[in-house]
Amino acid sequence: VQLVESGGGSVQAGGSLRLSCAASRYIISTASMSWFRQAPGKGREGVAAIGRYGSTSYADSVKGRFTISIDNAKNILYLQMNSLKPEDTAMSYCAAAAGWVGPSRLESVYVYWGQGTQVTVSS
Repeated sequence: VQLVESGGGSVQAGGSLRLSCAASRYIISTASMSWFRQAPGKGREGVAAIGRYGSTSYADSVKGRFTISIDNAKNILYLQMNSLKPEDTAMSYCAAAAGWVGPSRLESVYVYWGQGTQVTVSS
């Protein structure tokens, strides 16, 4: 299973970025997917997740600012990030579970990972 992220970059505080994760049709249609991030010196944090029937969950730190979605026609997972803050600076990863696990943000339930894309927000 290959997950390929893109869309990271450098923006000023208040700006927006949209991350993309290209996956196979099989994974997109049969497994929960999520976005994680890891800031320097910190553990990996589950930011947003999407489960069967489009159910979603978000970390409190990004609620109201980030939106996770899937384009089933293109087999792409997105993370729209608005009102970015310097504390959002991190390496961001998409991940897929082996099946439906709800919109879980627990790292342990995800078995497939992308290579990561860097998000840097300056003040």
